[in-house]
Amino acid sequence: MARASSRHPRTSTPAACKGNHQMTLPAVDLTYLGDRAKAHHVATDANMTCVILAGFEVPPGYDRERCDLLLRLNPGYPDVPPDMWWFDPPLRRADGRGIAATDVVENYLGRTWQRWSRHLNPGQWRSGIDTLESFTALIRRELMRCAQ
Repeated sequence: MARASSRHPRTSTPAACKGNHQMTLPAVDLTYLGDRAKAHHVATDANMTCVILAGFEVPPGYDRERCDLLLRLNPGYPDVPPDMWWFDPPLRRADGRGIAATDVVENYLGRTWQRWSRHLNPGQWRSGIDTLESFTALIRRELMRCAQ
């Protein structure tokens, strides 16, 4: 069983839930979402905490400037690192070239999402230090890399 991080205490979020599960996110993540990701939604799906960042800004080199980003967090988050992320609508390179490991489509929260199959290396996620803000920064770096 994962322990709650003492550095980022878990705090209930006022977002609506599916079913009777109470979702929790660390206070630092709630602050980040409130300050920097104003258009967001938090929900539960298949025992995962889902965070949708609506209108997530995409760097140049893609077929759109913004799309919705889905993060699915395991019950042990933030001690258990996030894994992969999803976009709706699907994100494509502006030049039409393919993007590795983005061809799978999955359904969550009544929507169809393009999965970006990316996995953190062992030790890359630092429990008690890394947050949704650092994970979205990693996503932005990967988007920039894939657009080149």
